[in-house]
Amino acid sequence: MRAPHRRAGRLSVSLTALVRRPCEPEGVTALLPIRGNLAIPRSELRWRFSRSGGPGGQGVNTADSRVELLWDLAASDALPPPLKARAIDRLSGRLIDGVVSVVVTEERAQYRNRRIAEARLAMLVADAIAPPAPRRHATRPTKASNERRLASKRRTSEIKRDRRPPRD
Repeated sequence: MRAPHRRAGRLSVSLTALVRRPCEPEGVTALLPIRGNLAIPRSELRWRFSRSGGPGGQGVNTADSRVELLWDLAASDALPPPLKARAIDRLSGRLIDGVVSVVVTEERAQYRNRRIAEARLAMLVADAIAPPAPRRHATRPTKASNERRLASKRRTSEIKRDRRPPRD
């Protein structure tokens, strides 16, 4: 919405400012895809907007371009119970009362910051629900690698011994 401006002492508002535009553009689905067939319903997402700090010219004090995306992970039914438990465990440092918060202020346009926030939340949740990496078990070094290591140690020892002054 464009800000009203003064013209010849009167307040003037353009007609485009009075027309209500839909919040979401065409092509945006009702689900935020996470990974595979998992998705978060957009109805579970809460948005907060505020003025962003930093440079921005004349619009810095008028545009609410800072975006905060909130998702209540603890109350959500979007994830199966085992994945939800894993996500809560892995995101425990970021959760405040079971709510995940993503804040974006990079762009000057609120729309772009909203898209970035959604992408970050999706990436954050996808990383949190990823299966744990397979455990590595120690393997015994091969006989050849052990012999190479000992031969290298012998060579280094001989080099250092040759550097010493001769003993009388």
